[in-house]
Amino acid sequence: FYLSVHQMMEEGSEITQEENKIEAAKKIVFVAGASGNTGRRIVEQLLAKGFEVKAGVRDLEKGRSIFSKNNDHLLQIVKADVTEGSNKLAEAIGNDTDAVICATGFRPSFDLLAPWKVDNFGTVNLVEACRKQKVKRFILISSILVNGAAMGQLFNPAYIFLNVFGLTLVAKLQAENHVRRSGIDYTIIRPGGLRNDEPNGNIVMEPEDTLSAGSISRDQVAEVAVEALQVPESRYKVVEVVARSEAPKRSFSDLFGSIQQR
Repeated sequence: FYLSVHQMMEEGSEITQEENKIEAAKKIVFVAGASGNTGRRIVEQLLAKGFEVKAGVRDLEKGRSIFSKNNDHLLQIVKADVTEGSNKLAEAIGNDTDAVICATGFRPSFDLLAPWKVDNFGTVNLVEACRKQKVKRFILISSILVNGAAMGQLFNPAYIFLNVFGLTLVAKLQAENHVRRSGIDYTIIRPGGLRNDEPNGNIVMEPEDTLSAGSISRDQVAEVAVEALQVPESRYKVVEVVARSEAPKRSFSDLFGSIQQR
């Protein structure tokens, strides 16, 4: 009798796992900035996990060329420019989207307002579009040191450098504050310096306004963003992430669970 009950319990857990996989496949995630270095990695990891993805790109041709190898029935490439207002973004997101991941970022130029157009107002537009479409979940890729002034890091070379182009970090902080006030279920991820190479070391996750140095592979940032959709402990939290070779490998439930909500 014990064995049969035990087997039934095991079979039940297998069914539950299968149901969870099916549930994950049903979820539709919109990725803003999908053609960027971090965005494309997020798209690929979402597809690998069975999510349906709407890849939001400013240039459809560029987007199609980037994802030409992803002949995936789960992928839809849509035109979306965060600087064009919340109404157009709401159309791109659609009323069937469960979650939005914002991986946008301005490209350095002579336009000193570019960080504000993209990293502040663009993110605000995206949040408002989510509210119009009743999207329940919002993941924002931000940066460590956004609150550097309050941390006493005004003379940190990284803080100075990242603010050279139109006060980028200040713009990102304003966007973060809007996300937190919006009422949407959010996770804000603040990575250290972004590397394009393979992951080197394990992920270290700290509370907001903790890290002032360090770097991390974009692949790992994408992994944190995708896992945030699946780990309940990530809700309503701001986390800072870097990678360190001496750090132990920890589960994402453990990493997110170690951070207190504020």
